[in-house]
Amino acid sequence: MYLLAVLLLLLIVPAASVAAEALLRGAPDLLWLVGKWFTFWGCGVRLFIAGIRQTLQPAFTAGEIFKLDDPAVHPLVREIGFGNLAMGALGLASLAVPQWLIPAAIAGGLYYGLAGLGHLLNKERNTNEQIALVSDLWLFLLLAVFAATRLA
Repeated sequence: MYLLAVLLLLLIVPAASVAAEALLRGAPDLLWLVGKWFTFWGCGVRLFIAGIRQTLQPAFTAGEIFKLDDPAVHPLVREIGFGNLAMGALGLASLAVPQWLIPAAIAGGLYYGLAGLGHLLNKERNTNEQIALVSDLWLFLLLAVFAATRLA
């Protein structure tokens, strides 16, 4: 289920959104559409949903991602959830306020890059953490290219 959610939110739905908007409105700037939709779905929807889950069900992230079964870590996971809710809200709002797209892509992209690095340093990754590693680094690279081209 985790893999399906990641594939949907970080690849399939954003790519379909890019294709749909390009077909409906034309694509004078395809990279802008890629940045817009991958930021919205990856940084907005995915992080907001993760934040809700981490806030309401911290045991999932603690156990399934980090292999920690101690309820003492749940307050820390909730704190991570609050950060994900905040970044997710920025990513969601970037669709309505285009001026927020670059800041949302930078903040979300940095988060994904740092989280991916954290997963990479863990040599004993389980399947879900391996999925998180690949998906985090994928979105980091995509958003880094997008932001770099916009800031250059």
